Amino acid sequence: MSYTYNPVTPEIIEQIKEAANGHVILGEDINEDFAHDEMRIYGQEYPDVVVEPRTTEEVAAVVKICNENKIPITPSGARTALTGAPVSVKKGVMISTLKMNKILGYDEENLVVRIQPGVLLNDLAQDALTHGLMYPPDPGEKFATVGGNVSTNAGGMRAVKYGCTRDYVRSLTVVLPTGEVVTEGATVAKTSSGYSLMNLIVGAEGTLGIVTEMTMKVVVAPQATMSMIIPYPSIEEAIGSVPKLFQAHLDPQALEFMEKDVTMATQKSLEKDVYPAEMDGVEVAAYVLATFDGNDEDELMDKIEKASEVVLEAGALDVLVADTPRLLADAWAIRSALLETIEESTKLLDECDVVVPITKIPEFLIYAKSLGEGKDYEIKDFGHAGDGNLHIYLCSNGDDKEAFMKESDEFMTKVYNKCVELGGLISGEHGIGMGKMKYLKNMVGEKNMELMRGIKKVFDPNMIMNPGKVCFDPEADD
Repeated sequence: MSYTYNPVTPEIIEQIKEAANGHVILGEDINEDFAHDEMRIYGQEYPDVVVEPRTTEEVAAVVKICNENKIPITPSGARTALTGAPVSVKKGVMISTLKMNKILGYDEENLVVRIQPGVLLNDLAQDALTHGLMYPPDPGEKFATVGGNVSTNAGGMRAVKYGCTRDYVRSLTVVLPTGEVVTEGATVAKTSSGYSLMNLIVGAEGTLGIVTEMTMKVVVAPQATMSMIIPYPSIEEAIGSVPKLFQAHLDPQALEFMEKDVTMATQKSLEKDVYPAEMDGVEVAAYVLATFDGNDEDELMDKIEKASEVVLEAGALDVLVADTPRLLADAWAIRSALLETIEESTKLLDECDVVVPITKIPEFLIYAKSLGEGKDYEIKDFGHAGDGNLHIYLCSNGDDKEAFMKESDEFMTKVYNKCVELGGLISGEHGIGMGKMKYLKNMVGEKNMELMRGIKKVFDPNMIMNPGKVCFDPEADD
């Protein structure tokens, strides 16, 4: 069956105002930023009402009103998503958690921190360091909210050693689509206590409830960190060196892969000169940016020396050690700005973040780039070489969005099929949102989509929470 929703009437607006203690934005006061995420091709739609709650109680009261009146809800953080997940495709009420941005406290003996969902990743990372701790998840967008990271199970640079956001969630306070409040998980390291409802919430992209408080694991900060810039004459040699670093038991904190063109463009944009275009007359094709950490400088230098031997034997042109704070900062500033450079030079942009076995990265990249031959778009890419998570961008400077979307669909269908053929998955960390739902269905099949919709129906009987995302299209027949 298909689902219909009710409009937000003036009477309901008054109820929401009272429930949210006046933390409500209406009409022309709703900023344009609330209408889209970072990937605008997936739609722009203003919600009827934006609520900016400060407490779990306010969220619960507003959600209860919406559920009773069958009004769609769109949970929202900093809206740095890339698949349309925080877009109010059915209008209704957007609940933004940006004002729920308090770090509530550390339990340093149990190595956890309690926070609200609107805390920015950068703020948590910096604050943890002042306690001698590290919050390991390190997605590229440092000004995303941690709540948003939880909703997509964001990965990032350090996932190769430390894992993804899911690995750091200890407990969640969640407002269900009915307005009921539950706590999932606990401040413990392991559980075998029934179905893991907490892990259903993580990565659900706001379709099963709204997280209003989180207890996150932290670790003792490493005493020493150092990065290596490793240039290669080919993509194959760059990726081929990655498994060898693991086989040598070097345990890298991060292993990032970058092709030359986008790296050079980013260097120019940032006015930094870190990555060489050639080495001893040999043109560089790709780079691996590797980071290692350790308990002291001696341990770290031992790792750097062993890693240098491994990559040079694997075909690296040289090893440049970022052994000063300035060089280290510049090397990572360029890596972090790659997407921004692509966005600034592109009118129409689409993206996929497939994850494939590490050894299949060259085959996948060569195939993906071959699809751009003779087309009006360019293929640009970079990614997390250590875990096989690649970001592939379809870039066009044309003005015909409809034609671009058609070409993008053809491209995405082919690369996702290739990804699955190679033993991968269609998203490593950015999620499905509304932009990738069709491809998810193609990958997992109708039965698995049916199971996902069944889970959603249990959590959300009226199907009001972030409709049109991940597995549920309100206009389609089940």
